[in-house]
Amino acid sequence: MNREELISKWLDNNLNDQEFEAFKTLEDYDELVMLDNNLQAFKAKEYNSSEELEHVLSAIKSTKKQSTPWIKPFMRVAAILAVCFSLYYYSTTLDTSISTEVAQKATIELPDASSVSLNAKSLLTYNKKGWKQDREVDLQGEAFFKVAKGSSFTVKTKLGSVTVYGTQFNVKQRHDYFEVVCYEGLVGVMHNSQETKLKPGDSFLIIDGEKIAKEKENRIIPSWLNNASTFKSLPFKAVIAEFERQYDVDVTLIGIDSEQLFTGSFAHDNIDLALKSITLPFHITYSKTNRAITLKRE
Repeated sequence: MNREELISKWLDNNLNDQEFEAFKTLEDYDELVMLDNNLQAFKAKEYNSSEELEHVLSAIKSTKKQSTPWIKPFMRVAAILAVCFSLYYYSTTLDTSISTEVAQKATIELPDASSVSLNAKSLLTYNKKGWKQDREVDLQGEAFFKVAKGSSFTVKTKLGSVTVYGTQFNVKQRHDYFEVVCYEGLVGVMHNSQETKLKPGDSFLIIDGEKIAKEKENRIIPSWLNNASTFKSLPFKAVIAEFERQYDVDVTLIGIDSEQLFTGSFAHDNIDLALKSITLPFHITYSKTNRAITLKRE
């Protein structure tokens, strides 16, 4: 069996023991294995390393006819070029992810000049390469969007999706909490295969699978962008969860109904003032030790 047939069967993983021993005696065996390993290590979805390797081998065959001593140097250069190409292709197909930690916020600009502000403990993911064809992001947490006009723009969450054409809106998805507030333009919220259209000031809220009616929103941006969290008739557990995210603390409730409704707000830059804001309305006392906070009914 000649050299080309051995390499072809090797690429197809179709060598028997005797043929494989013959393949190992080829003078460029080490270079062939190195090149194949590099291509396999960095191979992206749509990149066929076998085809690329065959192209390289074809070039090697042509070069060998002219000057055998150049084979090994050429193989080394080919391996480097193949690895570089694989790395470039692999990196350009990866998704871009931006995340915020507890007590942290961030604002980013998307490829179309749309902007996104991320609240604490949130994750946004999108793909730069396919952005022009598909303006779509995945969100875990809470974010405020200012969307540039253009093709449809979709925000996907575990509990529902939001589609717009150029507007400003806020999306919050935390565990069993899903809320969308429209501040400008028109927003379509898809939940359980049903779409709800929101105009400026309209809200869509699902808590524990139940749709909750909300009053008209009169602010022009969400309060958290101004370092404050505001609540209107929401369960106290949602208030506590947001408090923990903004201050990086663990809160324990003793003798307190976490389902009771809370209306009010707390600031993000003064923990003592914030504690008073959420405890005084319910006549709750609190104690604080490092990152541990205990709230107790009087």
